Amino acid sequence: MTLDPSSALVLFSGGQDSTTCLAWALSRYQRVETIGFSYGQRHAVEMEVREPVRRAIAKLSDDWRQRLGPDRVVSLDVLGSVSQSALTADLPMGTRPDGLPATFVPGRNLVFLTFATIVAYQRGLKHVVAGVCETDFSGYPDCRDDTVKALQVAINLGMEARLVLETPLMWIDKADTWRLADQLGGRTLVDLIVEETHTCYLGDRTHRHDWGLGCGTCDACRLRANGWSRYQARLPP
Repeated sequence: MTLDPSSALVLFSGGQDSTTCLAWALSRYQRVETIGFSYGQRHAVEMEVREPVRRAIAKLSDDWRQRLGPDRVVSLDVLGSVSQSALTADLPMGTRPDGLPATFVPGRNLVFLTFATIVAYQRGLKHVVAGVCETDFSGYPDCRDDTVKALQVAINLGMEARLVLETPLMWIDKADTWRLADQLGGRTLVDLIVEETHTCYLGDRTHRHDWGLGCGTCDACRLRANGWSRYQARLPP
């Protein structure tokens, strides 16, 4: 299988991080496709905002519009059925006895990245881009750099390939993620992320904040809000 070095597949949920990653990929690669996963998540509304966000980001640049290829959604309902998590069941948010967030879905990113690389391999896409980060995150072990690097080795050995797992947000915090969006697409992209993307774990799109829609209390909302405040504080007057 020949992998095109100017191509990428972006894991795209319709949230802040994956939308920033999509813009990042569109600014670098000539051919960019997207993939999403439906796994019985509580905040399934993210699946509804994906396509509107894709359409909106394509309108920001003629180059981006020409580079953005097809999208596909993979059903992984089995993941939700075997994982006991506050993201896949009506369980309270908070921290588990072992210190991990109650929203941690065991193996989620391992499964996502594995399926994404299968699709990328079949499509001839060399780079697989994911918005995982260990600088400013909820504490998920499958978001760590060591996890991604180990998985890349295993995948390439198992597929006899040279796929590259790209994690552009790995070493930046949420404030810098907002800044990266600003650098990539200016205020228009920042406004798109605020108005159209979804991050809230509770699936709340009724409460409006400066940083977007969400409950304002879950880990995802708090990280997004704190990053927004720090990003705004450093904007020129």
